[in-house]
Amino acid sequence: MPQSDTKALEAEKKFSELKNKEEFRRKHAKTKLFIILVGGTLALAVTYIFSLTMGIFPLTFAEALRGVCNIVFNWGPSDTNMGEKIIYYLRMPRSICAICVGAGLAVAGAVMQALIKNPLVDPFITGVSSGASFGVVAITLGGFASGVMAGFTIPIAAIIGAIAAFSVTMFVAEMAGGKAMSYVLAGVIISTGLSSAITLMIYFNVKDYHMIMRWMFGSFTDLSWNSACIIFLGTLIPMAIAFLFSKKLNVMLLGEEQAMYLGIDVRTLKRGLMVLVAVLAAFCVAYCGVIGFVGLIIPHLCRMLIGGDHRLLIPSSAVVGGFVLLVADIFCKTAAAPSELPIGAVVAVLGVPFFLMLMVKEGKRYAM
Repeated sequence: MPQSDTKALEAEKKFSELKNKEEFRRKHAKTKLFIILVGGTLALAVTYIFSLTMGIFPLTFAEALRGVCNIVFNWGPSDTNMGEKIIYYLRMPRSICAICVGAGLAVAGAVMQALIKNPLVDPFITGVSSGASFGVVAITLGGFASGVMAGFTIPIAAIIGAIAAFSVTMFVAEMAGGKAMSYVLAGVIISTGLSSAITLMIYFNVKDYHMIMRWMFGSFTDLSWNSACIIFLGTLIPMAIAFLFSKKLNVMLLGEEQAMYLGIDVRTLKRGLMVLVAVLAAFCVAYCGVIGFVGLIIPHLCRMLIGGDHRLLIPSSAVVGGFVLLVADIFCKTAAAPSELPIGAVVAVLGVPFFLMLMVKEGKRYAM
């Protein structure tokens, strides 16, 4: 047999082996995704019922489960059952908000890491958290964050501040060339400037310090069904849109030039998805304050389990993110009862060691 034919057969054999390995890897990843989605959903359901038992008014798991069933079948709590009223008006919306915010931040982190092509970034890298904090501080010091109006003015100010900071970051990054590193540096600069402005504003208005810090450290207290519905829609719709672009995110990982050759308008896609991430992160922080590290840690954990295919990564990140933040909220409610720990600070304390480990492990691969 000629040597050229032998080489061709060897190449074909290697290609076939690689193809079989890739098919096996994909099937294995889909199996893992199924396990994560089914197991995660079941764990989330059980943890959700368990979260309804936590509080000053004690309830057993069976009472909470029975109360939820009665509320669902009767379209509301019983007028004579205090436990059902507490579950419905206080605990159910809070736990739903925790799940939605955890899922939203995790998906936002997965998308941002794909756009920047670096797993060491999170959705707040574009200045969204600092902008939201600046908006809340400004509205609080202006006297518009008290009484009945607080439920509307604080989230609106947070969203406006987040979008404004993101817009400035985008403008600066585009002026600097529109590269991945430009967005990171612009976000760091804008965040630093806004954080300094927040510090000065608080320094000259010490009387409102406690209210401002409570929001900036993160909290799910005092959330109503109105807030839960807004957070649910404000996170579900962007997450669904992000999933629709999961195939293009996979192509983006190959590099911008390769994506352009495959017919993708890279600049438009990147701008659109960054706006989507900013809106998603803004809704997450609007009602509960700044909660960092969720968008950094959860996507990386899921990527370690099922790989980098965003068709699998985005739904798994949503489930795991919702579960993790709900568990963190339960811990914050019980660790210092009857007081509550700030969830943003607790998640940050747990996230810092993981981030340091991730930075040491992956930092050299993504040095710029």
